[in-house]
Amino acid sequence: MNQNPHWKQLIWNWASIIFGNALYSLTVALFLEPADLITGGATGIALAIGRLTGLSVSGLLLFINLAMLVWGWVVLGRAFALNTLASSVLSPAFLALFEGMANGRVLTEDIFLCTVFAGLGIGVSLGIVIRSGASTGGLDIPPLVLNKWFKLPVSATMLAFDIMVLLMQAVFSPMPQVLYGIVMVLIHTVVMDKMLMMGASRTEVKIISSQSDAICAAILEQLDRGVTILHGEGGYTHESSAVLLSIVSNRELPRLEKLAHSIDPTCFLIVSHVTEVSGRGFSMDKDYL
Repeated sequence: MNQNPHWKQLIWNWASIIFGNALYSLTVALFLEPADLITGGATGIALAIGRLTGLSVSGLLLFINLAMLVWGWVVLGRAFALNTLASSVLSPAFLALFEGMANGRVLTEDIFLCTVFAGLGIGVSLGIVIRSGASTGGLDIPPLVLNKWFKLPVSATMLAFDIMVLLMQAVFSPMPQVLYGIVMVLIHTVVMDKMLMMGASRTEVKIISSQSDAICAAILEQLDRGVTILHGEGGYTHESSAVLLSIVSNRELPRLEKLAHSIDPTCFLIVSHVTEVSGRGFSMDKDYL
């Protein structure tokens, strides 16, 4: 019985990996390839070589991904390679499937619409895959290898590789496609970041007041929210004071603020907007009221 949550999570993760790779490949086939947009990563290299040689983009992507996968296996170990294997194979497989189904047909020839929907689709799909705990493979691997060998920062080398891939395509692409491609990369970067930060958003409130007991009772009775009492001390006076800590929804924050100030107009509230990211930690952004 205790293993059920584990298996449910495992099934959900694999379903997310499959769906994320399918959505990524569908976006490439419907919007990225028909508009001749440029992009980074292994897909960008495959698109560039495919446009120059006429070879299948899905076949080139599979070759690049498997080459990177073998390199990662040798340098980074078996566990990393197994974690990357799914995306390395699924993405080219789905791309070949959708290329065959499209058979040259396009949804729209409007390059602006292709740019927007390519950015949205790639950002959402990559966010889904990464949130499920899998690596996207491809050119994500060289920065990790360089980090292990030379301790170079992964973020900097990953950005450098993406810029190199974009520049390589820019040489052989018309300027409008280059500019729209850069916009598309910016869109999918922002969307992916939002996807990774998506979670159960809550608001943490700390209340400093001389009437903390009354405010605590009001929160428990009127908002039906839990309260933790922290023991603080003034830095200058060294007087002891109670600090109330409560977690409320974003919609409940105005009610809590009015409630606290109705009891003690001089109370001080410290508000932290907290976002839980798939159980891996919290992102906090503080405001002071």
